[in-house]
Amino acid sequence: MPARYIAVEGVIGVGKSSLAKLLAERLHAKLILEEPEENPFLEDFYKDPRRYAFQTQMFFLVSRYQELKEKTQPDLFHEGIVSDYLFQKDRIFANINLSDRELHLYDQIAPLLERDLVPPDLVVYLQASPDVLLDRIRQRGRAYERLMEPKYIGTLVEAYNYFFFHYREAPLLVVNTNEMNFVHRRQDLEELISRVETHREGMAYVSPRSKVEERT
Repeated sequence: MPARYIAVEGVIGVGKSSLAKLLAERLHAKLILEEPEENPFLEDFYKDPRRYAFQTQMFFLVSRYQELKEKTQPDLFHEGIVSDYLFQKDRIFANINLSDRELHLYDQIAPLLERDLVPPDLVVYLQASPDVLLDRIRQRGRAYERLMEPKYIGTLVEAYNYFFFHYREAPLLVVNTNEMNFVHRRQDLEELISRVETHREGMAYVSPRSKVEERT
């Protein structure tokens, strides 16, 4: 049986929402999609990160908590849950964007919210190089994302890799997506679904054409 609650993660533009939709459909699971455009501070943040970082961060923190608290409850109509984000990843952005004083306040609030949430049974972390991410961001054409600096994307890639290299709270699949296309290449999707259905502990690296390296 596949994991009951799966969280798909990755840097902006990597394709986590597309994969989450495909997994939810295939596994007959409830789908939870983050809607970043609902954050009223986000576009201002990309224009002036220093001024709007804290407002942007706190909106995301509270809205993610509220959504996951509500939608990860047991559901008789679905066989599982697939979310396109992990609550704990919020701290990646907090570490990058907040001042020391802001981060201190953030650290008083975030743990209180996190302890109320159900942890996922499996996390799928999608990786891609900064160049690939920038190309995918340009292709999908969201206006507010065009304001992002390439340097910021590179910083996010490093921060995500560091976070998930040390992540131990749930079984983890790390997937190199530079040459994978889950939407248009069925084989890529089938290979990943096979891994999702069978991975139960530790960390595994998944590359194109089923090259898998296990690490506990």
